[in-house]
Amino acid sequence: MGFLFSKQAAKPAQNAPINAPTTKQMGDAAEDEALHYLQGQGLHLLARNYRTPGRGGGEIDLIMRAADGTLVFIEVRKRTSMRQGGAAASVGRDKQRRIVLAARYYLMRWRTTPPACRFDVLVIDPGGVQWLQAAFDAV
Repeated sequence: MGFLFSKQAAKPAQNAPINAPTTKQMGDAAEDEALHYLQGQGLHLLARNYRTPGRGGGEIDLIMRAADGTLVFIEVRKRTSMRQGGAAASVGRDKQRRIVLAARYYLMRWRTTPPACRFDVLVIDPGGVQWLQAAFDAV
């Protein structure tokens, strides 16, 4: 007795883009755009995608130095629509806490008193680029 198996090719979802960029690729492109914008504003890159070791730590998209010497920890957010408050609304308390944790870990490497610091958010959405300086505090 034989069994018949019918192999049907999986059909792509309707309107699904072929070779659509991954979330990681879209995030990297947003960070590239943010970096270019911020360098045009006079900031200098110190680190990109800085992560604390271990599980449950934080990550900082860009660490830059402003012309006045301020150390700037920057979260980059990109959204393609303004639903749910847009990109700025997506940096909630938990995300802020993880960024602050990573910033504290980063500052542990300084042998002298660390410079003034601030936490910025750079938003890229359909309205354009918006740089929110001192968007939140290390509380």
